[in-house]
Amino acid sequence: MWIDRRQFLSSALGFPALAAAATDNAERNPLAARKPPLPATAKSVIFLFMHGGPSHIETFDPKPELNKLHGKLVPPSFGHVQLQFSKFNESPVLGCRRTFARYGRAGMEVSDLFPHLAKQADTLAVIRSMNHDGFTHTAALNYLNNGWPRLGRPSLGSWVVYGLGSEADNLPAFVVMLEGGIKSGPVVYNSGFLPAMYQGTPLRNGPAPILYLQPPAGTTKSGQRAMLDELQWFNQQHRTARQTAASELDARMSSYELAFRMQVAASELADLTKESAATRALYGVDEKTTADFGGKCLMARRLVERGVRFVQLWSGSTTEGGDWDGHKECDANHVKMSAKIDKPVAGLLADLESRGLLDSTLVVWAGEFGRTPTSDGSMNGGGDSLGRDHNPYGFSIWMAGGGVRGGKVIGRTDEIGLRAIEDPVHVHDLHATMLALLGFDHTKLTYPFQGRDFRLTDVHGTTALWEKLRRG
Repeated sequence: MWIDRRQFLSSALGFPALAAAATDNAERNPLAARKPPLPATAKSVIFLFMHGGPSHIETFDPKPELNKLHGKLVPPSFGHVQLQFSKFNESPVLGCRRTFARYGRAGMEVSDLFPHLAKQADTLAVIRSMNHDGFTHTAALNYLNNGWPRLGRPSLGSWVVYGLGSEADNLPAFVVMLEGGIKSGPVVYNSGFLPAMYQGTPLRNGPAPILYLQPPAGTTKSGQRAMLDELQWFNQQHRTARQTAASELDARMSSYELAFRMQVAASELADLTKESAATRALYGVDEKTTADFGGKCLMARRLVERGVRFVQLWSGSTTEGGDWDGHKECDANHVKMSAKIDKPVAGLLADLESRGLLDSTLVVWAGEFGRTPTSDGSMNGGGDSLGRDHNPYGFSIWMAGGGVRGGKVIGRTDEIGLRAIEDPVHVHDLHATMLALLGFDHTKLTYPFQGRDFRLTDVHGTTALWEKLRRG
């Protein structure tokens, strides 16, 4: 997406949280922390996104009927749905190889893919009836992250920061940690028609989490400070003469100031060696399989601890080691992908709780859709060659912390996991609920654009899920 020079400068070379208050306090800081208009149980969000669409059938929604029907066509009573690649009524049912056991006080059923996370069952609220109508990756990713199947809308994180600002003075308000390329591109963490300062800032693992943040070799701190002061003086003269450009100049100078402060804060943030051996082991930071996502989860805790409002972690990539898109060998795919995230995610929940952060941090685990009960291809391949197609009509996510009462399952899909049939939760309802937990009426968090007030949930969404999540 093309942006003009002013937008580029005001977003501080792609660092959205770097545009802030007027240096002379003439204008309100658009990223200053603000109290929500309604009572809130959460003040920050960690969004764990399983890129590619994990199968609910292999993870949190056991369907023993599938093994009984394995190899047969779906009974006509289940009707017909449109799929991305396969023909639903001509594709045989694919059984599930995973085993499920009951965990926690409520006996929640969790797949053997998640032996560590299963121990957190009493913390989780699993929603088995998520749905939308975007059966391609791009549309589905946009739905889950932007509330709309097409391009151009602000991301969920951008809306949250627009409403609440940030408590972090020296770090971005909205942070994104990727494994590599994603099918939709960066639109799912962009600010859309909201000001560029609200878009997500990508952070990397390692000692340099933000590219191009450190000054050139040989630059001293005092010299950099003097350069910024002189640049600010010239811009203030320009601002006085041209009041119409005041906000752009203020944002630009504030961005430079915050980048200057971040040079220390970002390096300190990325230094995981200060964490104890027990904490590193909890996240699996020093184990080959879990090192990458474990490091991201540990960084996520450190970010919300420092006041960052919205953190999104992506598992899976189009360029680095694959994702959760189980069109072929779905079972083998999920065994590989779950091994990377199970221990780190369980460690994140345990660590947040032990530090008293889970009550105020909403953690959400989701993919863009689920997978079909039928095989995405011919049964003749047999065994691990079998995969599942995209299924947005009924799938699972879970939520924890931030006022969510755990140890419960909400909603239900039919006997083969095709459609949500009990307490269906559309993505608009999910977003309305997340905003409610953060203290917002989703119908009133709006932004004027092209002649009307827009909101994350468009003209849809209810908070019925919110009531279910709060009840014991």
